[in-house]
Amino acid sequence: MLIPAEKKRLSGWGRYAFPESYVFRPEKWKTLDAVLKDDRVPDFLARGLGRSYGDTALNEGGALVNMLRLNRFLDWNEEKGILECEGGTTLKEILDVFLPRGWMPYVCPGTKFVTVGGAIANDIHGKNHHEEGSFGNHVISFDLITGDGRNVHCSRDENADLFWATIGGIGLTGIIRSVKIQLKQVKTAYFHVDYYQAKNLDDLLEKMKEYDTKYPYTVAWLDCLAQKESIGRGILMGGRIAEVEDLPPRWKNMPLTPKKKKDITVPFDAPAWALGQRTVGIFNSWYYDLNKTRYQIVPLEKFFFPLDRILEWNRMYGKKGFIQYQVVFPGNDVKGLKVLLEHLVTSQRASFLTVLKRFGPGNEGILSFPMQGYTLALDIPNHAGLTHFVEDLNLITLRYNGRLYLAKDQLMSDSMFHETYPRWLEFQEIKLKYDPGMRFSSTMARRIGLIPERRRAPIC
Repeated sequence: MLIPAEKKRLSGWGRYAFPESYVFRPEKWKTLDAVLKDDRVPDFLARGLGRSYGDTALNEGGALVNMLRLNRFLDWNEEKGILECEGGTTLKEILDVFLPRGWMPYVCPGTKFVTVGGAIANDIHGKNHHEEGSFGNHVISFDLITGDGRNVHCSRDENADLFWATIGGIGLTGIIRSVKIQLKQVKTAYFHVDYYQAKNLDDLLEKMKEYDTKYPYTVAWLDCLAQKESIGRGILMGGRIAEVEDLPPRWKNMPLTPKKKKDITVPFDAPAWALGQRTVGIFNSWYYDLNKTRYQIVPLEKFFFPLDRILEWNRMYGKKGFIQYQVVFPGNDVKGLKVLLEHLVTSQRASFLTVLKRFGPGNEGILSFPMQGYTLALDIPNHAGLTHFVEDLNLITLRYNGRLYLAKDQLMSDSMFHETYPRWLEFQEIKLKYDPGMRFSSTMARRIGLIPERRRAPIC
């Protein structure tokens, strides 16, 4: 039986490129099984909500499997806080159902619009990596549909090679059918947040050392246009989940169900100047002055997902889109971080969102991004000379032994990938073991030389 597919041009969240592929949207696993047996298609890739910034969830000339209908809750152990769900379940759906019961995911990134399958494939991280690691640290097990058609159960003890290849493996090992994850018990859906207004990067880094021992959640926003003695100035935020007694009276009666604010939508693509140097400079000055050193109790969603209320906010970057450049530099040496930030400032390329966090030790994920050190994320509009500018950033990253996050990347070369992800050959061996026909592929995987170019002609 041939399952109908829709021919589409899709992009990553950065809207940098729109390659064409065929999209299947199965509603049952039986239908997905039929899709994966379609010999017309050279290869497949699971896709969730499309929040990866670059081309990690794209498959030009092949097929994408939209997982959003395969999103059922399968089992819930209230005593242990263990949830079993299908791979297309989103963090939003988990929060909507389980936060009012006093449970939440251990790791939340900057958006709740992420599927559990995508969270595993990109081994997402949040503001608490220095204490609780990345998403893969809290995955107990999963069932994976592999390239040879089997349904393989994976855990730290069973098929461990495939388990650790899948965590951070950008969807190339197969399709996650079901997963068991450990949730975290909480008493409120609010955060106690300590804001610190840092005058420059040295001030911020010194205060971050204190916050990382004091708070389980830390993150810093940087003013990417501040110069001279103010370079790297920013707002450091340390957070912990609030107790009921911390809340003001109006929230104490319903501590796990904050009142939700109405979403707004960016209705059209902004003009090219909207996030230029001048407008970003005005915003940065306003935001820096607004966030004086203080304490505040805020809803969980405001702390974790400040942009989620602005639907389609990526349209603010205009029709040409943008890239996100996220790098991690290992250890406590901040030379690479400083040099890269200085280059950004002197280039006068305005990054609307510049975010700094500190990672703790990474896990055993073969292609997992986090390693102990500092990570900086930049949103860079797609203006003239972007590729040359990124090449300069890449040279700095390589010089100081950093690496880029695959979930965000759009322009990394195969040589840079091979140098900065030294276990890539090990990953290839595991993939070949479970997917000898290379049935799972992606635009990114071919671009960075993780898997070979297709032997069969694309269908688009």
